[in-house]
Amino acid sequence: MTKRPSPETLARFTAIVGEKGVLRDPIEQRPYLEEWRNLWHGKTPLILRPASTEEISRIMALAFETETAIVPQSGNTGLVGGQIPDPDGSEVVLSLDRMTRIIAVDAEDFSITVEAGATLASVQAAALEHDRLYPLSLASEGSCRIGGNLGSNAGGVNVIAYGNARDLCLGLEVVLADGRVLNQLRALRKDNTGYDLRNIFIGSEGTLGIISKAVLKLFPRPRRHDTAFIAVPSPDAAITLLSRFRQRANNSVVAFELIPEIAIAFVTRHMGVRSPLPQASPWFVLAEFADAAETAMEAALAEAIEEGLASDAAVAQNETQRLAFWELREKLSDSQKYEGGSIKHDVSVPVSRIPAFIAAAIPAVEHFMPGCRFMCFGHVGDGNLHFNVSQPVGMDKQAYLDRWPEMSRIVHDVVLAHGGSISAEHGIGQLKREDMRRIKSATELDLMRGLKRMLDPKGILNPGKVLPDP
Repeated sequence: MTKRPSPETLARFTAIVGEKGVLRDPIEQRPYLEEWRNLWHGKTPLILRPASTEEISRIMALAFETETAIVPQSGNTGLVGGQIPDPDGSEVVLSLDRMTRIIAVDAEDFSITVEAGATLASVQAAALEHDRLYPLSLASEGSCRIGGNLGSNAGGVNVIAYGNARDLCLGLEVVLADGRVLNQLRALRKDNTGYDLRNIFIGSEGTLGIISKAVLKLFPRPRRHDTAFIAVPSPDAAITLLSRFRQRANNSVVAFELIPEIAIAFVTRHMGVRSPLPQASPWFVLAEFADAAETAMEAALAEAIEEGLASDAAVAQNETQRLAFWELREKLSDSQKYEGGSIKHDVSVPVSRIPAFIAAAIPAVEHFMPGCRFMCFGHVGDGNLHFNVSQPVGMDKQAYLDRWPEMSRIVHDVVLAHGGSISAEHGIGQLKREDMRRIKSATELDLMRGLKRMLDPKGILNPGKVLPDP
């Protein structure tokens, strides 16, 4: 059990970072204590904003000594409550938002070293300045930070070609629960010297250590993009189209997003964004090739329309049009806010099972909640769907959101029946913590708890997240 920090302990924390590194005022603290979906509201006596790994190390050494709970926070863009402290006000928040340096870009080695508080957008920009690409791409890239991306093993739209955050990381620096610093800031592609400690911390959501720096992979900057917004009759047709695209363009397919007709209605109604196609369609695909042969996309689309896999397509003629296509995709989540309550599911199934999953999940949820509206979209190129369900028109929002656990169990049962995962890229946090009991075997949970006890014996790192109580 952790302890509520005494005034003396809080004064000692403050001395480590100085007054400029502390937030006490409730108004200044508020952005750190509420998350985007407004599901969790935390309270803290102190927000610490260290400016260096040394300061994080000293904070954790003191926290270990005094048994003070520390909640690491990066950009506060997480969607499962993993970054929000407990409402009892006993946990101290440690924000990385002052540790934003781009330390080094090695264009020849295709790597970049950054502090964990650097925003994803700043890392992308630094790579482009050296004619390189950091391909992780999320709607929140202007505000999410590298520490959180790695802590949650973020995905995004380019996973089909480049992988998750885990696949894009070469090395880490991590501050442990007792203040020791694990320095593995190496840019090696191959290092077969024992256990892979780096991957223990990626995806651990701040429960095993605090990521302070990272070495990330870079790639050649694409010289051209071919981007199309495509009307398709069904998810089955979309998956077949994906297979055809990959056969024709090989590794040039970098994104393949499935979008339902209702999503177009939502963004048109609320976000001031128009569909690139004039006619309605049950489903759409936003696909992108990078550095493909000049006529590859046009040929693939012509073939798809001839075979009935697509009924129409708009191909971006310039960068402005390409960005407009992606703006529509990026505003899907925001548009749901204006339609009342939305119960969200970040799930994955094998790509080939996506049509069967959708066909089973929609009637199961409709039976439970007649009149609900399905915003099922996402990164079908890697099997990740955001199976979001908006409330029936006219229903009380809170009454609808109160049914979240019941609806999620129904959706997750269908996911598991199709060999999938209940968390594809958002993590576990608080939202899905209790679900771990039924999706993980006793052996898996025992090993995870063993790692937690070894790395955080006093339970001070992000308590109440990821692992359910024994």
